[in-house]
Amino acid sequence: MSPSTKNSFTPPGQAPDSAPGTALLPSRSAAEFLNQDCFCRTLNQGRLREQIERDPCLQGLMQSITQTRPHLFSSTVVFLASEMAKKMAATIAAIERVIGLPGYQAQALARAPAIAQYAFGPIGACMGFDFHLGVQGPQLIEINTNAGGALLNVALARAQEACCEEMDWAFAPKASPDTLEQTFFDMFASEWQHQRGNAALGYVLIVDDDPAAQYLAPEFELFRQLFIRHGVAASVADPSELAWRDGKLWHGARVVDLVYNRLTDFYLAEPGHQALKCAYEAGAVVLTPHPRSHALHADKRNLIALSQDDLLATWGASSADRRLLQAGVPQTQLVTPERADALWASRRQLFFKPVGSFGGKAAYRGDKLTRRVWGEILAGDFVAQALVPPGQRLIEVDGVLTDLKFDLRAYTYHGAVQLLAARMYAGQTTNFRTEGGGFAPVIVVPPHSQDMEAR
Repeated sequence: MSPSTKNSFTPPGQAPDSAPGTALLPSRSAAEFLNQDCFCRTLNQGRLREQIERDPCLQGLMQSITQTRPHLFSSTVVFLASEMAKKMAATIAAIERVIGLPGYQAQALARAPAIAQYAFGPIGACMGFDFHLGVQGPQLIEINTNAGGALLNVALARAQEACCEEMDWAFAPKASPDTLEQTFFDMFASEWQHQRGNAALGYVLIVDDDPAAQYLAPEFELFRQLFIRHGVAASVADPSELAWRDGKLWHGARVVDLVYNRLTDFYLAEPGHQALKCAYEAGAVVLTPHPRSHALHADKRNLIALSQDDLLATWGASSADRRLLQAGVPQTQLVTPERADALWASRRQLFFKPVGSFGGKAAYRGDKLTRRVWGEILAGDFVAQALVPPGQRLIEVDGVLTDLKFDLRAYTYHGAVQLLAARMYAGQTTNFRTEGGGFAPVIVVPPHSQDMEAR
């Protein structure tokens, strides 16, 4: 809690004593209360180092992160009402059911390149559904098919400690140490089995362009060690190191069985990715996440379909799923010259993003647009989404109270939520350049204060 309230904390939902005639503030949820009134640092840096460097070969990785990525991890947590967490999970499950409908798949794949038409069996590992908390509850901002940060957030969640006795309920152990790692390994094992059945998985390659230079490069090493601990050989590589010959994908002298794909060239169109593309199209390697998954989930034009109730009805979406999507997916439309005047006039209520973007790149709040940028938007392929402001988290940065924004990411597989995390930041979109910002664990707040007291 904040220094001023640390010794007088009242669990959310329980009214504090008040003097006669004292005006009561408008009621806030327990999570809102904590996000605005609990300022304390909960990250134990020593424990985080132990979690990041669990394998001896990773010794020194935390020091490297601290020096080169000082804003990767926030020093505190974000609180989320259990009702909001349940709504997020229900919305995600509904989206996956809609994506499975033939009508939805037909329209999504019709605009995708030929490589997205292949269906070898894998579902797509490491999905990320990003939400803001709106007045009506959680609102889907975008879907990502190679969402980074999962294992980093596992380590971060384990490195938290209660800031005071009143918060012990929030940091009590909720799972055995290896449960989440096993969940993530099982996801990749499932992807392998969907395409290869009971064949043995021998060699996994984690692939990205110039992987050592990527901001989330430390996570590549965490995944590599995860595979090795489960008896599967694994390496990290640039796609230029791969060769396609004799009907197999080679990395040096080794045949690659499965590629964990971290590329943002989602359809493998770049010249340096041709070996991987040939192997994938031939069904010679298990690639996950894959082009089909991106076309069905992460193309921003899918948000248009997911926010159109009448269209969902014609495809056969259930009334229950349509209600969830009406409440949880902001209205989205394609930016076209015909709509230009109307969109410019209402820009302050809109957020603009490219159809193939990721990580908030080239995304703009309408109220920040200049005429020059607006011209670039009209010349490109953009969607306009109803603006849903991000959540607010008040924290201490160098002794100064600082109000940061946050979004929520659900890491999922096959429609099931594996882990919740937050990203705290200042500015138009999420970034890792904000003092006090970065990844933060999500603490789900029970619906009743007595539940918290019991823990």
